[in-house]
Amino acid sequence: MPLPTDEKLLALSNDFIKQFDTIFGEHPGFRPAHAKGILLAGTFTPAPGAEALTKAPHIAHESTPVTVRFSNSTGIPLIPDTDPNANPRGLAIRFNLAEHVHTDIISHSTDGFPTHTGQEFLELLRALAASDPANLAGSPLEAFLGSHPAALAFVQAPKPAPASFATESYFGVTAMQFINKDGVKKFGRYRIIPEAGNQHLDDATTKAKSANYLFEEIAKRIGKEPVKFKIVVQVANDGDVADDATIHWPEDRKLVEFGTVSLTAVVADNDHEQQRIIFDPIPRVDGIEPSADPLLELRAAVYLISGRRRRSAPAQ
Repeated sequence: MPLPTDEKLLALSNDFIKQFDTIFGEHPGFRPAHAKGILLAGTFTPAPGAEALTKAPHIAHESTPVTVRFSNSTGIPLIPDTDPNANPRGLAIRFNLAEHVHTDIISHSTDGFPTHTGQEFLELLRALAASDPANLAGSPLEAFLGSHPAALAFVQAPKPAPASFATESYFGVTAMQFINKDGVKKFGRYRIIPEAGNQHLDDATTKAKSANYLFEEIAKRIGKEPVKFKIVVQVANDGDVADDATIHWPEDRKLVEFGTVSLTAVVADNDHEQQRIIFDPIPRVDGIEPSADPLLELRAAVYLISGRRRRSAPAQ
């Protein structure tokens, strides 16, 4: 995938990466955000009737191999799983359609996003870097949150630690446009729901866990049985805002079953493969198109630039 030619977009993308490095430190070979992760492998099986939503190839196929990455937040590779800053957790799904042909879903465990635009998010990161979270009074972060109610709501949203990566729900940040074989177009957002149900820990139980409890638990769990998630799409009504990740659609919006992911193994040579794989927030596949959300092009550029930097670092 080539780098974007828009100079403003490139400059903003590089500013993001520099800001993440400022906050978390530079860790060659790791992502500037969601640095600590694990890759798992499995298959995707489409849900009956999903073809009414989209003509995408992974819906037309009987099954599709997938590569999934669970991760902690922040750009700190050794952040303890028990650290509150490790939330929200990340989940990226790659549908391996053919050799060098794929489409991805990128999600995290808090529904929504703190800002509408990339420039706003960069301002939030800069305010965070210039503030003491334990003493917000009069700080740049307090000022930003006071003038950006969506960011304040995101920061204040409950983010309990999951008992397992397999017992957490995940949400696509931005809306996509789904197109079926008849040309019917609908905007929707992904939700990834655990078959095992949502299970979270209270603060005391979390603090008693080991620093790597989530990674140890998921490897142990997948050695015993498949880890399964149901993917659904919350479909927007006509008139719903589809280009702003801070705006939630009402819960009465229709949920369409997209399919099931069944994970069966930890990917071999995990560290190396994590260093190589670059997920893409833009679908780039027939039947699913990006919305006009301004975060999409920016996130894709940040992922690509940081991914190329990661690949050029010494092998993990």
